[in-house]
Formats: sequence, C-alpha cells, structure tokens
Amino acid sequence: MTNSSQRSFRSYAVPALTKILHGTAPFISSFLLIHLSAPMLANLGGSSLASQTMLLGREYYQTELGEQYLLLAPLVAHGLSGLAKRAVSPSNAPPRPWTSLLSLTGYANIVFFLPVHFMTHRVFPQLPDPPIQALGPSELDFEYVKFALTRWPKRSWFLYGGLVICVVLHTVEGQRLLFKSYFAQSMGRMGAAAQTRLRAIGLSLAALPVLSGLWVMSQEPLMAFPSAFSRFQASFTHSPFYRF
Repeated sequence: MTNSSQRSFRSYAVPALTKILHGTAPFISSFLLIHLSAPMLANLGGSSLASQTMLLGREYYQTELGEQYLLLAPLVAHGLSGLAKRAVSPSNAPPRPWTSLLSLTGYANIVFFLPVHFMTHRVFPQLPDPPIQALGPSELDFEYVKFALTRWPKRSWFLYGGLVICVVLHTVEGQRLLFKSYFAQSMGRMGAAAQTRLRAIGLSLAALPVLSGLWVMSQEPLMAFPSAFSRFQASFTHSPFYRF
C-alpha cells in the first residue's frame, strides 16, 4: 500500500472508528446504570433488595435481543474499535498514550476484568459438572456473589473491586472525552482541577456505593440451600482464579 493510499485509508478509518467508540458508549452506560443499581440498593435492603432489582434489570440486558444487541455487540464493537483506532492512527497524530487513565482502565476491563466476570457469572454457571447440575439464570442472584465473597474473600474483592473501579473511572474519563469532543467549544474546556473533581465525584457516587453494597451483603449469612452451595462451588471452580 502506497503512502497516499495509507493516508486515504486512515482519513476514513480513524473518524469511522471514533464514531463507533462514541456511538456505542451510551448503550454500555445504560447497561452499567441498570446493572450497578442492584448492588447499590443493597445499602438499603441487603441482598434481598439487590437480587430483586437485578432480576428486574435482566429484563433489559439478559433477553435474547437485549444481551446480544444492546450489551455484547456494543461492548465488543467498543473494545475492538479502540484497539483498531490505535493500530491505524498515523504516527504524527497518535491516540492518547497507553498510560492515560482512559486507556489503562479500558484495557484492564476488556482484557482482564470483564472476561473473567462474564465467564464466571454467565458461562461457567451453565456448564454442568456431573453429577452436579448447571445453574439456571433464575438461580444466579446475589447469594452467588455472597458465596464468592465468603469462600474466596481476597481474590473476590480484588476481582469485583477492580472491575467496579476500572469501569467507573473509564466511564468518567469517557464522558469527559465526549464533553470535550462535542461541547468544549460552546461550554469551555475542563481544567485539570475540574477533571480531578469529576473523577472523585464518579468514585464517590458510583464506585463507593457499589462496593459498600457488596460489603453489606458480605456481612450477611448465606441463605441458599446446602445443595446450591455445591453448585456454586462447581461453577466458580471452572475458573482458574477460583481453583485454589
């Protein structure tokens, strides 16, 4: 490919990938708002209220249409377009550095925290471990999360806490970037102090209530039947992070 054709390709590819990144963000944010509201409400009503809220939220994101097209497709498109944009951006106009907060939290999510969480909470529970039966979606409430926090507290707090903090910080940084892209000229640029305050607000209003809700639930006694505990154990130990 000649230099001129490379420039032509990049001149179309980079704006297109940017639009995909920006266009998929609202779908992911909507899911996060619904998904994270459940553990937040545990601060008020414990695991019972959190589980009820989660079951209602699944009507949006765990249907055949919702999970594939309103969650997984935007999430995959968002991650791949970010990687592709970094690959095709010209050297004289590179994307933000790998060490930026937006990049670090994004890659931590897409490479580590999200795959581990998805496999542990969506894929592995559906895998039978004879003679132990697989878990159905209706059986996966916050007793499942409480079991992990009780049985493997250190690694579970690392996996849940790291996911929540990285997701919230990435969302805050992404919203700041959208503001800068579409509203900076009319409303002014955001200074460094304002950016720091925005991150602190995001952590205080989103990450902290989620983590405190998880702590509230971790202090409750496990309420599932003993037979369910063996199925929880079998599901979690499909993951290499829970086998020891």
